[in-house]
Amino acid sequence: MIEAQTLVEAAALLRQASASRIPIEPLTRRFPQLEVADAWQIQSHNRELALSSGRTILGYKVGLTSVAMQEQMGVAEPDFGALTDDMLINDGVMRLDSFLQPRIEAEIALVLGADLGGGGVTAADVRAATTFARPSLEIIDSRIADWQLSLIDTVADNASSGAYVLGEPVPIAGLDLQTVEAVVQINDVERARGFGSAALGDPAEAAAWLANRLSDFGLVLRAGSVVMTGSLHASMPVSRGDVVTASFSGLGITRLLVR
Repeated sequence: MIEAQTLVEAAALLRQASASRIPIEPLTRRFPQLEVADAWQIQSHNRELALSSGRTILGYKVGLTSVAMQEQMGVAEPDFGALTDDMLINDGVMRLDSFLQPRIEAEIALVLGADLGGGGVTAADVRAATTFARPSLEIIDSRIADWQLSLIDTVADNASSGAYVLGEPVPIAGLDLQTVEAVVQINDVERARGFGSAALGDPAEAAAWLANRLSDFGLVLRAGSVVMTGSLHASMPVSRGDVVTASFSGLGITRLLVR
C-alpha cells in the first residue's frame, strides 16, 4: 500500500504547478507505484484543501466521455472533477496568463433543480431533476507537462479541469439533448462540430454516470449544481486575441474572448 505522505506530496506538486503555471512531469513517472485509487485520493485531498480555503463547489465535470478518449487512456469509463467557484468565467474573458496549457471544448451543461444521488440514477432521473440546459465552453488545462497523461495523472489532476463559461439557460422540457449540434468557430472560422450524443451517447447518461460515481465517494449532486457533461468534439488550443463562438442548435450561443 502506498504511504499517505506520498499522496500528500503528489497533491502538493499539482498545487505548486497550478500556482506557478509551470507544468510538472507525470505523477506516474515520479511515483510509479501510484494506482487509480490513489489518484482519486489525491484529487479528494486537493478538493478538501480548496474547500477549507474558502472555495465552494458549484458542480462537477465529466471527462473521458468519448470512446476514442477511453481507448486512448485504456479505460472503460469516464472520470470526473469538481467545478469550484473560482473556475467560473462570468465576463466571457479568458485570461491566458491564468492557465498553463489550455484547450477548449464545447459542452452541454445541465443545471439541476433537485438532488441526485444514492446510486441507481438513470438518464430519465437526470431529465426529471434537470431544470435548465446551458450552452457552454470548458477550458481544460493540465498541470502535467505536454499533456502526457495517463488515467492516473488526469484523475489526480481534477480531471484536467481549468475553467468554464456558460450561456443563457434554456428549459430542458422538450429538448432532445442527443441531437443538439454544436458548431465551434475561432475568429469566425469553423473549427469543430459535434452532437450531444458524443457525450456517452446522451448528456443525461453522462450526468447519471456522474451521480452514481459520486455516490461511491459518499457525495451527492445537489440541487443547483452545474454538470458539464463532456466534450462534443476534439479539444483545441487557443491563442491570445482569439474569439471563440460555440453555437448550439436549440440552446443558443456562448462566446469566449482570449486575452
